[in-house]
Amino acid sequence: MNTEQKSIFSTLDYPLLTGILLVCSLGLITLYSASGEDVDLLINHSGRIVIAMIAMYIVSLIPISTLSTMSLHLYLVGIVFLILVLVFGIVGKGAQRWVDLGVINFQPSEIMKITVPMMAAWIMTHNPMMPSVMKIFLAVLSIVIPCVLVILQPDLGTALLIAASGSIVIFLAGISWKIILVFGVVGAVSAPLVWTMVLYDYQKERILTMLDPWSDPLGAGYHAVQSMIAIGSGGVIGKGWLAGTQSRLEFIPERSTDFIFSVMGEEFGLGGFILLMLIYLMLVFRGFWIGFCVEDTYAKLLAGGLSFTFFAYVFVNIGMVSGILPVVGVPLPFISYGGTSIVTLMIGFGILMSISQKMKTN
Repeated sequence: MNTEQKSIFSTLDYPLLTGILLVCSLGLITLYSASGEDVDLLINHSGRIVIAMIAMYIVSLIPISTLSTMSLHLYLVGIVFLILVLVFGIVGKGAQRWVDLGVINFQPSEIMKITVPMMAAWIMTHNPMMPSVMKIFLAVLSIVIPCVLVILQPDLGTALLIAASGSIVIFLAGISWKIILVFGVVGAVSAPLVWTMVLYDYQKERILTMLDPWSDPLGAGYHAVQSMIAIGSGGVIGKGWLAGTQSRLEFIPERSTDFIFSVMGEEFGLGGFILLMLIYLMLVFRGFWIGFCVEDTYAKLLAGGLSFTFFAYVFVNIGMVSGILPVVGVPLPFISYGGTSIVTLMIGFGILMSISQKMKTN
């Protein structure tokens, strides 16, 4: 019996699994309060977590060599879905980001946070005879194409996360600082063009509001102001579970999704924040450690890219609700209510678990 159990669950990386279960537990506790004690919503979200964990386990069974050969195909499928979104996508809250699959509404841009680093890692390691400059060009192109398609939805926050997930892979591949400097200069020079020609008016407004949210506390700055009030009022130990006045009186917008950290900060205070950060950091460092220990270059780059993407999720969401970053609509990993995002995150950790198996066999 013990041998059978070992063969079934041997692909799981238990440090990663423990961290994920802890964050999901904190998420369910917080979501129950944020939703106004909505049991149906809690059950629905719990079901999504179970489905996502099953997906994580299935992906962990796939050898990393197989995932490498699938990189190009998965990337191209993702691009096709992004095009379908622009043509047939469902419009919601002023954006066209979802495809109706009958059973669920699927957001393809979330999957690109996985397939883009896979593609970038595949390009950087697939053909050793290809000149490094050509590899970098193709890798950058593989990042730019989905980012442009996602910006057109429009979804700037997701586009930035996709760009970050692929860029870190290129950086970890060991490109020279001269090339990094060139990209930095190009980015700085093109910033005015991006501001005038790419960003929508509401996106510009969010950036300006970030600089001074109190200039319009009842309008453009309402989200940030109410969020900062909630977090600040939590103090060191918080007001207690189910006792957050800002959230219970519905001053915090999107409190079950993008701004759920505001609820956590108000009810559990600085202590709850530190606990959550310690678990998140454990997951991030474990992911980087797996990438550091594995010998396969593709696996090493992909582990670094996925770990950094998870860190970016956390940093952007907490920075957004704390008022130090613009409001871009990025969920808090394993805490915010959602479907596609939590499945995507679990798949990413399933890949890390697959890489962990490769690490153990080195």
